[in-house]
Amino acid sequence: MKINRPFNTFSKTEYLEIVPEHKKYTDFNTLGLYRSILENENLSFEEKFEVFELANKHFQKTFDFLVLKDPSTWFQLTHLGKELSRGQEWDLWNEVKQRQEQILKDKRFGHRNFGSYSKHDCGVPHCPYDGLMVHPKSPLAESHIHFDSDKNPYSGKQKAQKRKADRKKHKQIIDRDEELG
Repeated sequence: MKINRPFNTFSKTEYLEIVPEHKKYTDFNTLGLYRSILENENLSFEEKFEVFELANKHFQKTFDFLVLKDPSTWFQLTHLGKELSRGQEWDLWNEVKQRQEQILKDKRFGHRNFGSYSKHDCGVPHCPYDGLMVHPKSPLAESHIHFDSDKNPYSGKQKAQKRKADRKKHKQIIDRDEELG
């Protein structure tokens, strides 16, 4: 069976009918469900919160992974209806970063190419690259996950070059001393 319409056109009763029976639908999309809670104009704030709680009741693990897959949706849903100052928002985004780092550490993923981080999204209307899957180090990549604990890939090379220069300088001093002395 298929739903055949976007979630953001649903009423609260339709959400209440479909979410518990999600296994019956072949085109059920949990990410689409969570995004639709934010986008749905048919729902009041209280109804959005009820649908969010219902979704979490059935898809808590999916929602927990959403912090890595689509952090902006996760952030908006967890702070639904709250007015935040710039400082509070900054602190909460740092918390998101810590959660992402913990998930990556716990699951031992060898890469960070997930969800919104794996696609080009520059925000320019009619960009031919929008939605294109890109490598995280590609110039087309607009955002990527970076943690303070990440190793700088260039530091080893810079250190080696500095040591080489020091050895060369030291050898020149020794050669000069031998000439003088």
